[in-house]
Amino acid sequence: MMNIQTGQGSRKDSMHTQQVSVDWRGKPCMPNKHGGMRAVIFVLGIQALEIMAIAAVGNNLITYVFNEMHFSLSKSANIVTNFVGTMFLLSLLGGFLSDSYLGSFWTMLIFGFVELSGYILLSVQAHVPQLRPPSCNMMSPEEHCVEAKGFKATVFFVALYLVALGSGCLKPNMISHGADQFRKDDPVQCKKLSTYFNTAYFSFCVGELIALTVLIWVQTMSGMDVGFGVSAGAMAMGLAVMVSGAFFYRNKQPQGSIFTPIARVFVAAFSKRKQICPSSSDTLHRSHINESSSCVSNPPFANKFRFLDKACVRVEDGSNMKESPWRLCTVSEVEQVKIIISVIPIFGCTIIFNTILAQLQTFSVQQGSAMDTKLTHSFHVPPASLQAIPYIMLTVLVPIYETCFVPLTRKFTRTDSGITPLQRIGVGLFTVTFSMVAAAMIERKRRETYMESNKLLSLFWIAPQFLIFGLSEMFTAVGLIEFFYKQSLAGMQAFLTAMTYCSYSFGFYLSSLLVSLVNKITSVSSNDGWLSDNDLNNDRLDLFYWLLAALSLANFFAYLVCSNWYSSCLSPSTDTSEDNHISSSKHVQAEDIL
Repeated sequence: MMNIQTGQGSRKDSMHTQQVSVDWRGKPCMPNKHGGMRAVIFVLGIQALEIMAIAAVGNNLITYVFNEMHFSLSKSANIVTNFVGTMFLLSLLGGFLSDSYLGSFWTMLIFGFVELSGYILLSVQAHVPQLRPPSCNMMSPEEHCVEAKGFKATVFFVALYLVALGSGCLKPNMISHGADQFRKDDPVQCKKLSTYFNTAYFSFCVGELIALTVLIWVQTMSGMDVGFGVSAGAMAMGLAVMVSGAFFYRNKQPQGSIFTPIARVFVAAFSKRKQICPSSSDTLHRSHINESSSCVSNPPFANKFRFLDKACVRVEDGSNMKESPWRLCTVSEVEQVKIIISVIPIFGCTIIFNTILAQLQTFSVQQGSAMDTKLTHSFHVPPASLQAIPYIMLTVLVPIYETCFVPLTRKFTRTDSGITPLQRIGVGLFTVTFSMVAAAMIERKRRETYMESNKLLSLFWIAPQFLIFGLSEMFTAVGLIEFFYKQSLAGMQAFLTAMTYCSYSFGFYLSSLLVSLVNKITSVSSNDGWLSDNDLNNDRLDLFYWLLAALSLANFFAYLVCSNWYSSCLSPSTDTSEDNHISSSKHVQAEDIL
């Protein structure tokens, strides 16, 4: 016989249990005093200032690594992509520490100071000549530049990865902490959640725009030491803004290790691998929690990964002995594991998207350096500032999207966000292909113009690739963050949000791998590979861009398959009740459910 048993306590009874938010003193929050847009303003403040600091460093880092540290062009590109990849990979650590032990606020505060210390050390190194190799022109074939090694390289990489550690652990918590300010049991605030994600992206765009114009200009005119110092100042201001809002925040309490319940599900399912599951999975999943939240989707994957259901099936042997949590799990714990497994293909389809982003922060900057950067007779546009072009456009488009597009589409789709997060991701993945098509065509024209007439093409010829990517990012980046946050159950918001940033990480790592592979493969048929020279006029960057365009298009079709599969996984049944276990005999029928 199959009985519904009360769930054994784990991670403060369950990941599905409605979390009680507390204020800075640990007392339950008051709806009219804590959370809401008033608290979000402070979170948006640190988001804008932190992205301003990290963008000024990351987007112009290849110039510093190449010109000041004297690494080769391909090695410099890999140093930048490995730095950014590591930074985003470390977001998993930040999400884990926040959900399990520290909470979002303390995680942001601690690692905010770690990031600040990295900026200060970078500024010191850029200012002190003894910490850098002797000055040298890397573009001159007559000069033999000395690459940074030993203590100088150690100082540089320690400073760089302090920034990576701090920023990586900060990123998922800024997003999830802002989203936590909205009560999930309030339909009015639930509607504001999608607005928050768009507003957070607008804050991101403003920070990027200031970094890529004002701060990059400061780096170019006053030196990288001053530029890194300005980043340190922006980070310090961000921490001050964040602390100022402490009295207004709704804080989610850490729930203990988030990995232990996941491990228990797999251990319990394996130990009961010979157990027969209920014949009706739909009936089995009626024992789920009925979430009072209408804006956080926790869909039961009733007909998928059935082998995991055995983890919450208890065999009645008449002894009434209480089973270990490692042999008997709650249905909500099993559901969370199913959700994590189900979103992995969606996650995987966004990696190529971020590989393309890596090119805009590395090779496209060098591409701009090989063009005419004059705006007037006396003013030259820093090549890294080209990355500001999409953000200028997005500061206009994002408000239009929120105020016009969303209300219009909401009338037809009856979805709070206008279109679903999965549809939004798909639009971005399709659009980004054309960014690489434009990049390949312009690079070919730039190279031919120089080789045939020894003339430099205007810098603004490469603006289309940045504009198209900015448009695609508005759809994909925001859609992905919203999608992952809404899949998370109580106590895992920061960690699943961190998975979004892991996509960036793998994208940048894949970029480094592709550069190395392309160089190795293409050098077999000729003396030099496509990207083996420090001079782009001797490289074939246009062919590399065409390769990425083909990969991006193939990735879009793969995404269509994966998103369709994910949608087919969702069970229409959401009829649920309190956090329970299922008990059964060896042979169970649906009608035995009590």
